[in-house]
Amino acid sequence: MKRQILNIVTFLRGAEPRYPTVNLLRPLKKQIKLLKKHDLPATFLFQYDALIRDDFIKEIKKAEGRFELGVWMEMNKPHVEAAGLPWRGRYVWDWHAHCSMTVGYTEEEREKLIDAIFEKFRSVFGFYPRVLGAWAIDAYSLRYAVEKYGMDAFCNCKEQWGTDGYNLWGGYYGQGYYPNVNNAFAPATKEEDQISVPMFRMLVSDPVLQYDYKFDPNEGLQKQEVITLEPAYCRDGGGGDKRWVDWFMKENYNGKCLTFAYAQAGQENSFSWARTKKGIKYQFPLFDRLRKEGKIEVETIGQTGKWFRETFSDTPPSSIVAESDWKEEGKRSYWYDCKNYRINFYADKNGFRIRDCYLFRDGYKERYLSNVCTTNDLYYDNLPLVDGVRFSGGGVLAGLYFMKDGEELRYGNVEYKEDGDSVILRVFGTQAEDVILTFSPEGVRVCGNGITLVPRYSNKAKDIVSATVSRNKATLAYNNYTYSITTNVPFGPDFSLSGEDIFIRLAE
Repeated sequence: MKRQILNIVTFLRGAEPRYPTVNLLRPLKKQIKLLKKHDLPATFLFQYDALIRDDFIKEIKKAEGRFELGVWMEMNKPHVEAAGLPWRGRYVWDWHAHCSMTVGYTEEEREKLIDAIFEKFRSVFGFYPRVLGAWAIDAYSLRYAVEKYGMDAFCNCKEQWGTDGYNLWGGYYGQGYYPNVNNAFAPATKEEDQISVPMFRMLVSDPVLQYDYKFDPNEGLQKQEVITLEPAYCRDGGGGDKRWVDWFMKENYNGKCLTFAYAQAGQENSFSWARTKKGIKYQFPLFDRLRKEGKIEVETIGQTGKWFRETFSDTPPSSIVAESDWKEEGKRSYWYDCKNYRINFYADKNGFRIRDCYLFRDGYKERYLSNVCTTNDLYYDNLPLVDGVRFSGGGVLAGLYFMKDGEELRYGNVEYKEDGDSVILRVFGTQAEDVILTFSPEGVRVCGNGITLVPRYSNKAKDIVSATVSRNKATLAYNNYTYSITTNVPFGPDFSLSGEDIFIRLAE
């Protein structure tokens, strides 16, 4: 029986200069009351400025140890000054990456910042934290925290590009992974490059719609909107809309997850109780009911991290399968992740395509491994092969398309199966008869009658610096890093692949 895991994680800020009148204590008090009512475990992550607020500490200590406590690694004035460093922000807390994230500091400064918040946490609670979260955090800081303090789990932001200045794109899409020592946003492919504590993705994206939500292929990439489990969002689905929540819980915990299903609920206190109470008051009783029905397990992120380490020696393959969309418009999405790559198969009334594929390589270093971020925005990514968002534009919807005799394939239905570490999709009723796709840790196999795989990219997309082919090998360059894939059939001049049985090796 595959585990169906839910974590409830809320992080706490002690100041909110964007909304100076918001009551930051009230969400904590209200969530604790509801969690106690439904006997739900949860994790509260403290930013440094929350650790120095007596009202926050008094409230959490009333719970008498029933919740897991950890740290939220987002810098603010009292935190930085406690580390003996100058504060460069505009306000007491400033969301710009160069001052609020670890990437804005040198390696030595990162160590001091971690030491400062860990020591403050111990002075307040009597022990060092075992869990740490951040919208984004560098691999150097992760290694330092693990080696000096010992950790059970980390968490970072969901996939997003241009949403709020924190750009994280092309990572392990859901569940958890062991980070690479060179890139906190990638799973390690080799044991010697692995940080031995798992990273879990926060907030939980809509697996069908979030990827290219409100995206216009004529305009190209703009600001990405949000459909997540966060209770603050309800405008067009999301955690504040009970219809979406019901749909998400049904699809996410449908058992089609390969190894284990995972989601992370909760909401930062900055959003206020007024904005989040509707969603939270619906979600918490629902989680309680589903737990009692045996459909999900609710535990702390630290417990999940310990189980992950006991169960998996390296990052396991996983899948996220949504065979419907919450609006019932005939859309479906299949995500497969492993330590070598991620891939998304997407289908709607117009047909089907590979919407996304990113490769993971231990040699691809994050921008901030030893360099300091000096900008308001930050960027974490991996190596693109197919990108249905960033490579679209000018009327071109990027992807890897399935063709026969110059026409895109249509379909009748899709069947999902699992075989060990692999996912098998059978696409029924196409012009090429049944098309069978197998996603395995080594790569992707596509079988069909006279099928051709045709990649589409906008000529306005400039993220891939170069791409060349030499018979069965394609070589690409991105962000000054060169990588390649191989196939069992020769590439065409337009990077197309044709045959009855096509295998694309994506592992290094």
